Amino acid sequence: MDKKDYSILEQLRENSRSSIRYIAKKTGIRPSTVHQRITKLKKEGVIDKFTLKLNNNKVGEGFIIFVFIKTKPSAQIDSKVLKDIHIKEVFGITGEYDLLIKMKFKDVIEFNDFIIKFRKEQQVETTHTMVVTANIKEEM
Repeated sequence: MDKKDYSILEQLRENSRSSIRYIAKKTGIRPSTVHQRITKLKKEGVIDKFTLKLNNNKVGEGFIIFVFIKTKPSAQIDSKVLKDIHIKEVFGITGEYDLLIKMKFKDVIEFNDFIIKFRKEQQVETTHTMVVTANIKEEM
């Protein structure tokens, strides 16, 4: 990847629906070159997919939670659970906990119902939950 690729990616991060012509104008790169480079970046796996960022409150996901999870030894979280619409990101981490999960819910009641069920169904030893009080910056 070179400087041109990074400038194209920056434009796509701002708005993945930007037209080739718009990106070309903003980057100073010819439209045909922009198109070829985007195609190459997709083929090489640099671009996984084009997506969108939603307004959390308007789609009923204004209650954001981060949960640190310590699993029981040799436990595996069921892949079905990871596909749950509330689970947005999952990271394997080092330290006292094994996983960090970012989740979004309508409200605390919906979260509470989810976490009680989650603890029962999964081999979870302990959790540490943090509630987001201000969404200062969130990228997709």
